[in-house]
Amino acid sequence: MLKKVILMVCDGLGDRPVKELGNLTPLEAAKTPNLDKLAAKAECGLMHTLGRGKTPGSDTAHLTIFGYPIDQCYSGRGPIEVAGLGLKLQGGDVALRGNFGTVGDNLIIKDRRAGRILEVEPLTRALDGMDVDGVKFIVKPGTAHRAGVIMRGKGLSGAIVDADPHVPDVPVRTVTATDDTPEAKRTADILNKFLLQAHEVLKKHPLNAEREKDGKLPANFLLVRGGGQYKELVHFKKKYDLTACCIAGGGLYKGVGAFLGMDIIDVPGATGLPDTDIEAKFKTVLQKLQEYDFVFVHVKAADSLSEDGNWEGKRDFIEKIDAAAALLTDLSAETLLVVTADHSTASEMKAHCADPVPIMFYGGGGESIRIDNVTAFNERACAAGGLGHIVGLDVMPQVQNLLGKLHLVGA
Repeated sequence: MLKKVILMVCDGLGDRPVKELGNLTPLEAAKTPNLDKLAAKAECGLMHTLGRGKTPGSDTAHLTIFGYPIDQCYSGRGPIEVAGLGLKLQGGDVALRGNFGTVGDNLIIKDRRAGRILEVEPLTRALDGMDVDGVKFIVKPGTAHRAGVIMRGKGLSGAIVDADPHVPDVPVRTVTATDDTPEAKRTADILNKFLLQAHEVLKKHPLNAEREKDGKLPANFLLVRGGGQYKELVHFKKKYDLTACCIAGGGLYKGVGAFLGMDIIDVPGATGLPDTDIEAKFKTVLQKLQEYDFVFVHVKAADSLSEDGNWEGKRDFIEKIDAAAALLTDLSAETLLVVTADHSTASEMKAHCADPVPIMFYGGGGESIRIDNVTAFNERACAAGGLGHIVGLDVMPQVQNLLGKLHLVGA
């Protein structure tokens, strides 16, 4: 009988056919003997995380997969990402996530990630603690070019637009309120003032002077987005009666785990970048199964590579995932392994898309799963699987079903 669960989410794993790969997706083109071995003893299908015709963000996708409807539970990505950085939110705080980017004259965005700068702690330190009109700004580094921001003060609101327009070659967006409340208008005004003051600090920062001297893009603007106020949710343990932990490199995914009350497990070498130590993550997964009922492990970089249009790098990174997945091909009979993605990221578009992702439910012993005829783990192969088409909110009910935890409906 299945008692333990591993949920592995490979960020942005799905894709569209790439001409240079013979019209295969990077997942189809990759050599994945271990994932295929698992799929051959699993029940497979396709998943539209948020439903057909909806392009998922990583935050909304993960909340949905864990069974938290976003129309009731989503308060913006900022609070989730900030939670993943270990920061504690207080009532009334507004949290935002951000990129250190590069802007030129008239605040035209040259690069949203400042050439994918890898270390921003000196920059966040220069901005941390700034006060604007009685509102304190707490700024902490995230993974690579990312940062978390908390606005702390009275009379604030998360009802504001993003300063980040999400595309280059356009000006930074002036933050405005999305409702008519004085709190939202005040928040937008103060945030605009902070961003311009931060820009002046960053322009003069020694790290950026050094980067420009070396021919690199300066990280001279903090592009913030995903603003929201803290919303307390029912903890995962109370919702499902499963003790849970989270193993991830990126701040957002640690934040999802922390937001839902999971214990966050730090793994040396887990960076959230293409150099991440996936094998160390999977070894830790197996160790933590001894302590927890449910282990969520997140693997990031396929998404980032797609967003850079690097389909070749994405294919190679998928092969790296597969090599590490050899550790998961001999699980105990009581362990359920779910492998999927939060969304597809189209390398040609360099963006998330609404295409479905493959998903499989693999039981270590084989007797608890209705094994289908799928023998490869990829987008088109899984379309023929026994699960058919599901949505993200179906995942945890299916987990509960396989664990024998669902209640009878009716007499």
